[in-house]
Amino acid sequence: MKFSEMPYKRPDPEGIKNELRDRTERLKNAASYAEARSVFLEKEEGEKPVDTAATLAYVRHSIDTRDEFYDGEVEFWDEIGPELEEYEQAWIDAMLASPFRGDFEKEYGELLFVNAEIAKKTFSPEIISDMQKENELTTEYGKLIASAQVPFEGGVYTLSQLEPFQTDPDDARRLAAWKAKGRWFKDNQAQLDRLYDELTHLRDAMGRKLGYGGYTQLGYYRMERNCWTREDVEKFRTAVQKYLVPVADSILREQAKRLGKSYPLSFADAALSFRSGNPRPVGTAEDILAQGQKFYDELSPETSEFFRTMRAEELMDVLSTEGKEGGGYQTELKLYQRPFIFANFNGTQGDVEVVTHEAGHAFAYWMNRGRIPTEYAEPTLEACEVHSMSMEFFGWRNAEGFFGPDAKKFVYSHLADALTFIPYGTMVDHFQHIVYEKPEMTPAERHAEWKRLLGIYQPWMKLDGEIPFFGEGEGWQRQSHIYEAPFYYIDYCLAQTVALEFWAMIQKDPADAWEHYMAYTRQGGSRSFVELLEHAGLRTPFDEECLRSVCETATTWLAGFDLTGIE
Repeated sequence: MKFSEMPYKRPDPEGIKNELRDRTERLKNAASYAEARSVFLEKEEGEKPVDTAATLAYVRHSIDTRDEFYDGEVEFWDEIGPELEEYEQAWIDAMLASPFRGDFEKEYGELLFVNAEIAKKTFSPEIISDMQKENELTTEYGKLIASAQVPFEGGVYTLSQLEPFQTDPDDARRLAAWKAKGRWFKDNQAQLDRLYDELTHLRDAMGRKLGYGGYTQLGYYRMERNCWTREDVEKFRTAVQKYLVPVADSILREQAKRLGKSYPLSFADAALSFRSGNPRPVGTAEDILAQGQKFYDELSPETSEFFRTMRAEELMDVLSTEGKEGGGYQTELKLYQRPFIFANFNGTQGDVEVVTHEAGHAFAYWMNRGRIPTEYAEPTLEACEVHSMSMEFFGWRNAEGFFGPDAKKFVYSHLADALTFIPYGTMVDHFQHIVYEKPEMTPAERHAEWKRLLGIYQPWMKLDGEIPFFGEGEGWQRQSHIYEAPFYYIDYCLAQTVALEFWAMIQKDPADAWEHYMAYTRQGGSRSFVELLEHAGLRTPFDEECLRSVCETATTWLAGFDLTGIE
């Protein structure tokens, strides 16, 4: 069935609640494990139509935020989701108290209950209205970003459509594009400040209502941190400052030399890797998808079948269109056991990275789509990002097909970008820890804190105010995760570190690297992040030696890469 043919029908909220209540009572009253297991499996299947309906509503709304019907449906799901959580928590309580817990653990593993214990800590009926308000505010933020209409060179562009101009080789045009985007954010900054101020205080209040003295601990529980702590993040943060910031700084200094620019670089100049222009994919969006098919056909039988299904069933919406939400993501349509990819192609190398990154997520789900319990189809988010970021590096094997004459530019800049990204992503996480430790900060104080952190994590960026918003050290507001998914961003940094492990393996033996990748992926979410790595023969990013080693290997590779003939 094609995505466009999947029917949507708003379910009856009372019917969902009654079913959840009934199954919970039957689980409590089960006289045998067979009876309890039967109810458990019934719930697994019964949730798929509801989950899929919600996903269809959110995806179709993000494809066109102007669609009044799906706008209304998203409002419905934003409202009903927190209400259903109360009934889900009752089910979790029954599972945790079940006399057959040992039998469940024997068949499905202990992680099911570890995660249930964490989920129990994220909810109380007294925060239902807060959760509904949080949904309302994050939806408002997404709609604001999607509504952007930026005047530039006689045309009007969305934020995503403006991005190709932000990497234009012409200095004046590139700077003008950055200034145009910065002006839009400045023009809308009062609204952006208001939204984040409300979200920060709302989340802080939720954490206090649940007894955590603030939001941070609740945020960790909501992110389902089941094998690492805030202290582990702090150690990782220290290692990033020790090993990666100097490496990234050297990369940007070399970039400045190539461009003939002074150091530190403006945001506009940092966006240009080569004087002749950043690598650009060849051909149309369809050409890129066709090259993606070639890549996946050659990679393995499993990836070939997966990507052919994605294309045949129209499970990707990748064109950047008016009214479309910004960014990109992968999600699941559980009733049909199909992944879906949402993206905004705009003629940059990011288009190719969608075909590898988001498809890396989708492939991992594809490989585990039949798992029971359903939650084992995917691991926690930091583990999921390993699938995507590592697949990007496997994509190098088809660099010429994707980029043609810009293939060498791509592989160099891709590795350089991976190394420079980790300090940025760590900064995003560090910023959020500060914000939720001091929720009383004013918008101006938050901006000042971001600017201070830029000096620690991105000392190569010029903060002279020439470019509105960005050059003033206020660019955090364009990072949607900070608004919509607090404490998510460190997951990318941990995963990028593991992806660099895969990159190093690929340089030595691509076939062996793929075996490790499949060993990691086939586990789905049946183990915690650290355990997934251990069982696939990989090191944890919390080990300082891991970060030091990948930095050393990557630095040597970049220094020895032949850029002769590339300006």
